[in-house]
Amino acid sequence: MIWHLIAAIFAGLAAAGIGLFLRTLSGKRLPKWIIPVFGGLGMLGYQISTEYGWFELKQQQLPPSAEVVSSQASSAVWRPWTFAFPMVTEFTVVDRESVRVSDGATPVADFMLYHFERHYTETVIPQRYVLNCDSRELVPIEDDSGEPDTQATRTLRQDSGIYSAVCPAGT
Repeated sequence: MIWHLIAAIFAGLAAAGIGLFLRTLSGKRLPKWIIPVFGGLGMLGYQISTEYGWFELKQQQLPPSAEVVSSQASSAVWRPWTFAFPMVTEFTVVDRESVRVSDGATPVADFMLYHFERHYTETVIPQRYVLNCDSRELVPIEDDSGEPDTQATRTLRQDSGIYSAVCPAGT
């Protein structure tokens, strides 16, 4: 986070330098306030670029076996441009190498799901799940005991990204 602050300051200084250069080129006909305005716009531009580029950057950092199964875009009042162009702040990934489908009458998939969130810092929440491919019931596995948490069972839709990524085609 400190590196983002330092980068924003340098972006502001660079943009303020451009404002100063333009004012000098105009023979000081441009008003003095153009320099801090350019500095502020430079810092704001850096912040917007960083926030909108977060999802693509995280996708590039994922291993080839990872598949993004869902993403959530959001808007905020303090970022009015996000109402026109919402930015991705959360997404969920299935690591296809962690998927283990049992051979039997009812295929059951055991896999890891990773949920990424971007707030003032980024968070990754790993969770192990079991998915019944016939009934589409998704059950989380408790970390400490390794037992299924049947109270948190939910049924996925047929077009769910998790279901299509984990269960073999044709089930």
